[in-house]
Amino acid sequence: MLEVINQSNDPYFNLALEEYAVKNLPDSENYFILWQNRPAVIIGRNQNTLEEINHDYIKEMEITVARRMSGGGAVYHDYGNLNFTFVVAENNDFANFAKFTRPVINALGRLGIAAENNGRNDITIAGKKFSGNAQFKHKNRLMHHGTILFASNFEEMVEALNPSAEKISSKGIKSVRSRVTNISEHLVQPISIEEFKQILTEEVFREEKNNASYQLGEQDLQAVNELRDKKYATWDWIYGNSPAYNVRNKAAFPWGSLDIRLEVKRGTISGCRIFGDYFASRDIAELENALTGIKHREDDISKCLDHIDLGTFLPQAEKQDFIELICR
Repeated sequence: MLEVINQSNDPYFNLALEEYAVKNLPDSENYFILWQNRPAVIIGRNQNTLEEINHDYIKEMEITVARRMSGGGAVYHDYGNLNFTFVVAENNDFANFAKFTRPVINALGRLGIAAENNGRNDITIAGKKFSGNAQFKHKNRLMHHGTILFASNFEEMVEALNPSAEKISSKGIKSVRSRVTNISEHLVQPISIEEFKQILTEEVFREEKNNASYQLGEQDLQAVNELRDKKYATWDWIYGNSPAYNVRNKAAFPWGSLDIRLEVKRGTISGCRIFGDYFASRDIAELENALTGIKHREDDISKCLDHIDLGTFLPQAEKQDFIELICR
């Protein structure tokens, strides 16, 4: 395992580094990265940015808005939050979150804190979330990354994020603050985030062999910065064009949420976009394209899906639930 040394606090650079690592670093090695961002909201790959943020507050506080490669929901980063990334060979580990969260749980165990995997992609302490995780697959490589709330500013988090009513109601909670916690709140003896980084790195390396550091070279940095400037820092990637639609249906499921937007002309779907908090194992644009040109009625959509393996896009979705959501 090679630890990629990265001291950047620039969200655009750090997200570009993840993509560069999974697509360009030699696949003969596995990689581990610890990184922190300045205050930022990071949007999931399949989400509508404007619906996930408190735009006025973010503008006032000069909080960065960025979009990552992986699915899942929006998260808030600041200097009290630590992020970890694994880039490894893909060995049927897509959606196997426990494999990658184990070092975090073990690190907390050394500090006398009992943590556990909870739900789809969270790690919790006493039932409260302190870590959310997501994945991205590229060819034979898998990137797993997660957040760790160590001493984050929850007041700013609550103000910056604008979570959907469906997500809140589906989990039976009244606020973001009621379901999250910082590691620092549970420490018997205070430690710094730098000390925790060292403990976590030791736990990651304990499970690996031939561990070493990887310093980004000039060629690496040039490529990452080019990807940063041409993709991650652009309006097109972060916000894009609002989709044309005149039908919008939303629903929350145990495995995530979907926000389906359709433009229907003369009874036929002429435009389709699928947003939400979910993990897709294939490019969701392929499913959107397949639905475009289909009549907006249950029988036609069902016949369309008969020729598509919905599970390859949304592994845990039920076909009938998906059809009813589109046609509701």
